[in-house]
Amino acid sequence: MKSIHFSKRSRRAALALLGVAAAGLSVVGGPSAAAQDFPADDEIVTSANVSHLVNVPPTGPLSGPSSVGTDLAFSGDHAIVGNYLGFTIYDIKNPKKPTITSQVLCPGAQNDISVSGNLVFLSTDSRRTDDSCNSASQSDPEKYWEGMKIFDISDKANPKYVAAVATDCGSHTHTLVPDKRGKDVYLYVSSYGPSAALAKCKPPHDKITIIKVPIKNPSAAAIVATPVLFPNGGSPGKPGTVETGYVVPTSGCHDITVFPAKNLAAGACMGEGVLMDISDREKPRVFNTVRDDDHFAFWHSATFNNDGTKVVFTDELGGGGAATCNAKIGPTRGANGIYDITGRGDERKLEFRSFFKIDRHQTDEENCVAHNGSLIPVPGKDIMVQAWYMGGVQVFDFTDSRAPKQIGFFERGPAADPNTGGGVWSSYYYNGYIYASDIGKGFDVIEINDPATNVARGHKWTELNVQTQYGYGR
Repeated sequence: MKSIHFSKRSRRAALALLGVAAAGLSVVGGPSAAAQDFPADDEIVTSANVSHLVNVPPTGPLSGPSSVGTDLAFSGDHAIVGNYLGFTIYDIKNPKKPTITSQVLCPGAQNDISVSGNLVFLSTDSRRTDDSCNSASQSDPEKYWEGMKIFDISDKANPKYVAAVATDCGSHTHTLVPDKRGKDVYLYVSSYGPSAALAKCKPPHDKITIIKVPIKNPSAAAIVATPVLFPNGGSPGKPGTVETGYVVPTSGCHDITVFPAKNLAAGACMGEGVLMDISDREKPRVFNTVRDDDHFAFWHSATFNNDGTKVVFTDELGGGGAATCNAKIGPTRGANGIYDITGRGDERKLEFRSFFKIDRHQTDEENCVAHNGSLIPVPGKDIMVQAWYMGGVQVFDFTDSRAPKQIGFFERGPAADPNTGGGVWSSYYYNGYIYASDIGKGFDVIEINDPATNVARGHKWTELNVQTQYGYGR
């Protein structure tokens, strides 16, 4: 079964797929769905330790039927939020009153985003007529463009488009990897979905694309390697449905997270999770793989703990378009898998410890599954905030790999207007606050006030790309 992702669809088609409707959401975990109270349409509910501070709805050129909010990156007092139509730079110096600094109209799903200094990188994973921001969708399987775009944001009020690099099968996601000298950055481009009918995306597609970007001359960005990570073809997959279980065959990776200081990367590669040595940035090397065909349908993303001794892998069962947070699917599918990294050197292995899934059952009309999240910088603890589409935002502690526990949550009732549905794509902690990108609702700022997390307020980043992890003080 092919994973269902927004990147190949218009917003209208995606919402039709999701079946977003005026239905109820559970508000607390524990009791059965029948015994729970459900919030009204668009009603916000939270745990007692979580507060919703503000929402900035989609606006200007990045609104309307084709608007889909995606990922976030952070630079100083600014949050940069991707959208199928481009990206927005928000001034978050006052998190309770974010303002729009600029918006860039540049359609090209899914516009996964990262930032390095004055450079912003944007993924295009849809076939376009050309590499400009004025391009249109292209159905011709021979003549099209997709790949990476680079912008200069030295003047955040007036971003400038400086370069583009075409990549096979486009760029569904990408990961920023600094070199060891500080002169260049690499982009590990993840893409998938090969087809014999496509000129630039033919099977097998068991590789990633590596782009080298000279920081002082980004217009010289170019592909330097296309390493094959799965010379044996990777997982063959398993047919089935969301209800019965399936595994998507490996054909590249969906997402890669790197820990540069440890020369380590964790790849969520569709049919399997992998560990890679990235000592040589241009030659990443897989040294351990893990599969779970009984529970994981689509290895979607990965998050290291602060010590680099654990990985939380997410299973995007249903590709983000299915209702999997219910009793029928259960607590171990469409969930997080928590793995310890054991051993040394090339003998390191991923060893399963437990699953974690929100225990607030959603209705069968609400898409809900594990999605993008980040660590909350609490010394000595492993605490994460995570998006669950229409399941909202969850904060949980996985310090004990075998017994993760919930700390707090935020979520909305079903969308009164189906065109604003879909739920939270990404939720990340940055300098004291949780920021969330909602597919239809826009940009949210959330605050958690809890003894388990309050110490994190003292940690200050100057830049944050969640898929590029740096350790914080212990």
